Amino acid sequence: MKPIKYCKIIVSFTILQFVFCSALIAQEPNDCDFAVVVCGNSSLSVDVSGVGVQELSGSNTCQSQENNSIWLRVTIATAGTLAFTLTPDSNAISEDYDFFIFGPNANCGNIGQAIRCSTTNPQAAGQGNNLTGLSTNETDTAEGPGPDGNSFVSAIDANVGDTYFIVIDRPIGNSPFSLEWTGSATFPENPTNPIPIQDFNVDICDNFAPFDDGIAEFDVTTITNDIIANQNNVAVSYHNTESDATINVNPLGNIFNNTPNQNTVFVRLENTITGCFIINTLNINVNSGPQFTPPTVFNSCDDLADNDNTNGQTFFDFSIKTAEITSGQNPLDYAISYHLSALDAENDNNPLPQVYYNTQPTPTEIFVRIEDVINSGCVGFTSFEINTLEVPEVNNASLFQCDEDGIQDGLTLFNLTQLNNEITGGAADREVIFFNTPNDALNNVNPLNAGSYNNTTPSQTIYTRVVNTLTGCVDFGEVTLEVSATDISNASLSACDDDGISDGTIGFDLSQANATILANLPPGLDIVYYETLEDALLETNPLGTTFTNTTPYNQIIYARVENANACFGISELELIVFDVPNIETEAQVLYCLNDFPQLITLTGGVINDIPNNFFYEWSTGATTTEIQVNEPGTYTVRVTNTDGCFKDRTITVVPSNIATITDIQVVDATQNNSISVFVSGEGDYEYALNINGPYQDSNVFDGLQPGLYTVYVRDKNGCGITEEIVSVIGFPKFFTPNGDADNNFWQIKGIVSQLQTQTPILIYDRFGKLLVELDPLSVGWDGTYNGAIMPASDYWFTVTLADGRTFTSHFALRR
Repeated sequence: MKPIKYCKIIVSFTILQFVFCSALIAQEPNDCDFAVVVCGNSSLSVDVSGVGVQELSGSNTCQSQENNSIWLRVTIATAGTLAFTLTPDSNAISEDYDFFIFGPNANCGNIGQAIRCSTTNPQAAGQGNNLTGLSTNETDTAEGPGPDGNSFVSAIDANVGDTYFIVIDRPIGNSPFSLEWTGSATFPENPTNPIPIQDFNVDICDNFAPFDDGIAEFDVTTITNDIIANQNNVAVSYHNTESDATINVNPLGNIFNNTPNQNTVFVRLENTITGCFIINTLNINVNSGPQFTPPTVFNSCDDLADNDNTNGQTFFDFSIKTAEITSGQNPLDYAISYHLSALDAENDNNPLPQVYYNTQPTPTEIFVRIEDVINSGCVGFTSFEINTLEVPEVNNASLFQCDEDGIQDGLTLFNLTQLNNEITGGAADREVIFFNTPNDALNNVNPLNAGSYNNTTPSQTIYTRVVNTLTGCVDFGEVTLEVSATDISNASLSACDDDGISDGTIGFDLSQANATILANLPPGLDIVYYETLEDALLETNPLGTTFTNTTPYNQIIYARVENANACFGISELELIVFDVPNIETEAQVLYCLNDFPQLITLTGGVINDIPNNFFYEWSTGATTTEIQVNEPGTYTVRVTNTDGCFKDRTITVVPSNIATITDIQVVDATQNNSISVFVSGEGDYEYALNINGPYQDSNVFDGLQPGLYTVYVRDKNGCGITEEIVSVIGFPKFFTPNGDADNNFWQIKGIVSQLQTQTPILIYDRFGKLLVELDPLSVGWDGTYNGAIMPASDYWFTVTLADGRTFTSHFALRR
């Protein structure tokens, strides 16, 4: 069937697809009084959210009330069946929608009992879907709650003029829903709006003074006539708020003023017979005037155009401001005039000339009238300040320079920049430019190289242009250049290269040359040192009191003698650097205490030279090239060359000595036999079991086989080797006296006649019977007792060594 048109309310739910009207936030359509009026033929797609006043308690037989509800009001225009299908947006069976219908012709104050309702839960009822509604296929008028019913109840036979309230409620879920009208009854049509949406935008100039408050007068008569067109029974009203338009209160009339910052007026179109209405928005834009760039302060420098650059009066060309005001726009679209008062600007009286000469002290406020040529009546106003700026202070100056180029012609180099402070009086934000002629200075052409300028005559006048870099204002002055040819004595300074880096450079105290340079000169002169003659002439890069020469061993620098910043003369200062002796400054020598009283020789450590070319002062008092000593200690010697430069050498005589073995500890008769050697002495020692090594720092040897070893202890400093013989005892775990010449005897290993004398070995059977007393130096036990062969078994032994250690253990005899 044909879609039904209706009013849509936007508050806390969403109604899609339709013409709509809205109410106050407090007047949400989840209450009867604010039900959505359904008009025309259209499907419905909405969401529900919360409840307003609870109005369903006790008003239905389906045992429910409002949870998340929306109220609809329908009026029947054509008699027929009232039926619909409600479909949740989500097809999840858990989405549960209920509905209740009141009427016909009930009112909100006396709604009565629902004539239709369904509170069936689709999941509890085992339905295959979650749809609900009115159907011509059903006969029951109410069903539910929970598992009862199939979610559809019977359609309503509706007559023309009947009105019904339909309450949609969602007790479970969060899905919106759509509503499709499936019956034969129809609803009244909405009024229509023949004006395209884009035409509901109104631009108007701010047509009342003041012209910048955003308020204008609107006459909407024409818009009203266009909206009604040929429709009957349509009323149009205008409102400040959507709420006022929804409940049709506080109409504005056809002629009204907007409020400041108001951009939207709400238009209500209502069918006066059916009550169906729609709301449109009228977007208004009060143009407070032409769009323009606010002008900045207009500064103009005082100048000589009126023959006086100090009277605070000058010319202001307003075309500069016009270009600024219309920046980015077509200046032909505006008529701009300038005035001395705001009233003159508003009334367009007494415009100023385009080039204005101020006769009064500044700053002065200038008022601007800006008219939109295209949109007549749109006027904008602004203002800016004009200000006459002072020219910078300029002082005449003179500069005295020395002629030190070897040609006495009065021509030399000048650094003109050193006059900047004198010329400007020390003012900040000043640029000083120098020129050969006044005309060049006036036109700012052919500037001189101020940092390095060669004068052209012995006494010369040049010209200055001083610019205030903040304002751009300028003024002019003169500089006199003069030349001196006074001769100043040269001097020299020498120093030893004793800073630890033999590179021919060292720091000089330049003030030590002052007395020589100023000798026989008048008092009150100052000296400044420079690395080059050009620096001295131009007074650039002055050196500090301490200076490290940049040319190794010999360098000429320059001393500029000044009288009150005027050059009195320039002299040369020669800086000479002498080498210090090239010696080894640190040495360490070993002295073996076991060699005392043998002597060792200590030298001065001269490198790549003959020792006799130097002088020596030893800490022992000796002055020879070398000395002999036989005692550990620290010895020093100062080695001096013929230039008087010296360097000190320190020799440390370190004691060492051959080791003394104080103890040897043996762990033997185990699975991991070891020897630990303990020594005393002044040396640094290493250890070995072979005189030729390898030697190790550890004094422990492990993993040793039984046997005889010689332990060697060597002094790493070369003072000698100490040695001692060590025996490591062990015994086999079994033997096989089979007569096959292999392992036929059992004997303790590591016992030697040199170390282990009187060392009897006693062998017992497992019952403790003594079988044999074995000589440790014999071949060993053959496995017999009194000539009888002993059986395979475990046997025990005891041995007491010469050093007092006793071993008791057992071994196996195997046949």
